[in-house]
Amino acid sequence: MPSARDARDWARSGGLHGIGDSLYTPFSGPDGDDIDYDAYRALVRYCVGDLRHPMLWLTSGIAEWWSLTMDERKKLTEVAIEEARAIDPGVVVQACTAATSAKDAVELTRHAQEAGADIAYLQTPPMELHGGEGVLRFVQYVADRTDIALGLFNSPSSNYVMTPQEVARIAEAVPAVCATKEGSFKPYWSKALHALAPDLVIWECDLIVYRAGWLQEGIVTGAQLGTCGYLYETPEDKRYTRYFELFEAGEIGEAIRHAADSGIDRFSADMGTWFTSYPGRPDYFTHWGSAFRHAAAVMGLPMGDHAESRPPQGVLPDAARAQIRRAVENAGFARELAPTA
Repeated sequence: MPSARDARDWARSGGLHGIGDSLYTPFSGPDGDDIDYDAYRALVRYCVGDLRHPMLWLTSGIAEWWSLTMDERKKLTEVAIEEARAIDPGVVVQACTAATSAKDAVELTRHAQEAGADIAYLQTPPMELHGGEGVLRFVQYVADRTDIALGLFNSPSSNYVMTPQEVARIAEAVPAVCATKEGSFKPYWSKALHALAPDLVIWECDLIVYRAGWLQEGIVTGAQLGTCGYLYETPEDKRYTRYFELFEAGEIGEAIRHAADSGIDRFSADMGTWFTSYPGRPDYFTHWGSAFRHAAAVMGLPMGDHAESRPPQGVLPDAARAQIRRAVENAGFARELAPTA
């Protein structure tokens, strides 16, 4: 596991690579007050063992970190590392250690470091925040008290999206910061950030940048720092893996054709915006955990016995469940039970 001092060399030399699966949390019991850790272990085995994805992204937005206790987040990290490394000792473990206080973020980051994670990501704090200056102070506070590679998660779900200048200022001030997941869906910002901080590994959530050749230009990385790749392919049909292999090979035209012919484009269109949009607040970007879990359940993946999210997320409508099911079925992914599950 890289230290803070070695973080940039590690990240730029390929320490971050391939599909990084952002895992959901399998809730169980009345109101989802418990976690089904057996289901969680099965999900880890599926991603690392059956799909052979080389990275995991733990306790982040899809996992609904804001609804988890500190102890739950620590245990989820420990369980995932134990299960994943038993299958693939070289799997890269990315732990989101965002919290609503800097002290809690330090505690979670230290725990991730001690548990064996490779990098800890700090999402832009979703509380009263004094802009980029506040984020810089937050990240600096954590970095001064830990010794692990750090990444940023610049997500609109935090209610504040940092500008390229603000992210670059953090990268300049905090050497441990070596990567960023840019979730603003403003790709031109990623291009500006690369110009300001060329040593920073950038993953752009708007995948159109790969079709624009930005990977070949070195603006973005081929490593997917956090995605739900396990919902876009199966062990028998590695269409999503192939998609990014073609991009990495520079075969952009072939990758575009593959996305159309394999059904990747149709799946995204059929799914709609349920993963990231709540109808009652259409201007807000969210990670709707129950939508991800419902798609996983249709694919035969373990999700616990409580279908809904914990508060503060809403109840997934029947229309969403029906649309997600149709999308998974149209993609040919629907089944009763996945191999590891």
